[in-house]
Amino acid sequence: MEVNFDHKVSSLLTALGYHTLYPPQEQAISKGVLEGKSLLITTPTASGKTLIALMAAIQAIEKGYKVAYLTPLRALAAEKFEDFQVFKNQNIFDQKIKVDLANSDYDSQDKGLASADVIILTNEKMDSLMRHRLDWISEVGLFVIDEVHLLVDSERGPVLEMMLTKIRKIYSQAQILVLSATISNSEDIASWLRCDLVASDWRPTKLVEGVYQNGTIKMSDGKNIKIKSNYSSAIVDLIQDSMVNRYQTLVFAETRKSTSNLAKKVERIVFKQLDENIRKKAAEEASKIRSHGEDTEITSTLSHLVSNGVAFHHAGIGSSSRKIVEESFKKGIIRILFTTPTLAAGVNLPARRVILTSFLRYDSTIGNKIPISVLEYKQISGRGGRPKYDNKGESIIISGSNFNRDDIYDHYILGSPEPIRSQLANNRMFRIHVLSTIVMFPGIKKDEILDMFQNTLLGQYCKESILSSKVFNALDYLESEQLIKTRKNRYIVSEFGKNISLLYIDPTTGIDFRKALESIKSPSSDDHTLGFLYLITNCVDFFPRLPLRNSDYDTISEIFLNSADQFTFKYSDNGFSRSTWALFEWINESSDRKLSERLGVEPGDMYRIVESSDWLAHSLYKVAKTMGRNDLLNEIYNLRIRIRYGINEELLSLVKFKGIGRIKARSLYNAGITDTFILANTSEARLSAIPKIGMALAKILKNDSKNIMHNT
Repeated sequence: MEVNFDHKVSSLLTALGYHTLYPPQEQAISKGVLEGKSLLITTPTASGKTLIALMAAIQAIEKGYKVAYLTPLRALAAEKFEDFQVFKNQNIFDQKIKVDLANSDYDSQDKGLASADVIILTNEKMDSLMRHRLDWISEVGLFVIDEVHLLVDSERGPVLEMMLTKIRKIYSQAQILVLSATISNSEDIASWLRCDLVASDWRPTKLVEGVYQNGTIKMSDGKNIKIKSNYSSAIVDLIQDSMVNRYQTLVFAETRKSTSNLAKKVERIVFKQLDENIRKKAAEEASKIRSHGEDTEITSTLSHLVSNGVAFHHAGIGSSSRKIVEESFKKGIIRILFTTPTLAAGVNLPARRVILTSFLRYDSTIGNKIPISVLEYKQISGRGGRPKYDNKGESIIISGSNFNRDDIYDHYILGSPEPIRSQLANNRMFRIHVLSTIVMFPGIKKDEILDMFQNTLLGQYCKESILSSKVFNALDYLESEQLIKTRKNRYIVSEFGKNISLLYIDPTTGIDFRKALESIKSPSSDDHTLGFLYLITNCVDFFPRLPLRNSDYDTISEIFLNSADQFTFKYSDNGFSRSTWALFEWINESSDRKLSERLGVEPGDMYRIVESSDWLAHSLYKVAKTMGRNDLLNEIYNLRIRIRYGINEELLSLVKFKGIGRIKARSLYNAGITDTFILANTSEARLSAIPKIGMALAKILKNDSKNIMHNT
């Protein structure tokens, strides 16, 4: 295909090492992507969708527009931020191009984004910014929406659906570029979005899929591959085969526990096949995990496995260890990586061979295992084949002896992904998004709200009577709880309702917070710590909510139920969770090892508990402020700081110094440095001698403390 590219697009292709375009990229160009046409592009993993977005972005920037690139996950946003650095690093533009990555604070307006040319952000952050009605969003000439097949996700899908609906309605002149893996009903989605469609099965590395049973893999290329069996386990035999053939392999297991157990099972087999150079590098990466990771058994186990060229990856691992594992796998140092299915929608870690240990997943709602969807399988299998290293990739499902291999083959290998369907229909989502619509459009009429929802994906096939009933029920609920008001058949938000929407929390969370705060007699000087922790970890917005184990109930009773004076509102014994307990232990400075060994809460889980609780404590503070409960603000503010840093109250004055976290603050306190005054009057020599401090930090602390004392 002959194309006369803009010189900046040509510079981009040269910088990225492209000599020819992939077929999907050629199709996108022929459909007008460089002329501002809106497209839905559904092609396999690694088929060049990001380059299409980069080329379209160049054209948009040349016309004086901003570019917004939206992803479902922060990890993906960080990856795309790095991809767009090519605009700066290769001097493609004559002027300086600013690429910015939006922060995750939902009620922040991120004013710095107004000066950016390219903004990378999550769907939720974009939705939040739209609620703030920021002027610069109208300057966006290109919206790139990645991983749009996640419309099927029960939590993220409705946010994505409403955001797309509002973009098409409010910013209808902007180009949208919607990217996804293969969608079976792509024509329906393109029609809904009013986009032209580019659909292709082409990929740079051929993917051969198969099902393994009883020593043989039935492959999609017609071959039956015999696997040498020296062991009693199918996965061990397949890993042995991977190592003999030098296939870097990604294994998707059912649970976190099985990822580490399987990794232990194959570590000797993997290590025997490593050359000396890889063994040396693996030892170095293992040392990094030991020195940078958390002090837990899981970190110790991971470090040991990495030294043998094998690892596991799941949400329970601490962030520093997880990053080391990801980078080591990308470098080829880790040869075999066991992971949970969450990685399929996360960072880009392709492998020569992908193995799915089971097509069944435990579903907590029904209390049993059910088969995964074809769509999820295709996402997993799409990791097979590394474009820069392989000309072919493999995806293998291990079939248990209780299943018919041909049935599994026909369903997953030959089957098409399920159609993308809206997940907006539940009442919770209507409450959230009806409120956000009124926040965005003060004075909107009831029929205009209904029209907005009729333009959603749900509205394309849902009966108008059902849709209107859901909208009207949400309006009635929001008005009865005083989040919205009606004036002359138009809806506006109350101050309380606006704050709840901008805080990006469910209206029911805001209402529960309000009721709990109303139950506290004013003025109040009592301690409500445990009550607030319960309130935060029991609301619908909190995640992850780890259930109590049978052995936990006695401890929970002792800690919580005997502290009834800290609960001024009604609570249920069923509302207590291991997350509540973990958060209590965290703010009382329990170590990572204690949280892991005693509570079974791993570093990654604790990170998410803290992150979620930090935001909800901030929301509780804002609700209290809206209610005029100034008597509670200091207590809630201090609780948020304790949650963020994991500290007792006596360390509050120390963690405000840059570079001081829970460990260094405790070290200072134990050395007698208990407040800013003492810190300012302590010599640098004495400070530097305190464990964990050192001379460089001592100088900074000394200077900062003097400045604080001078300004107070």
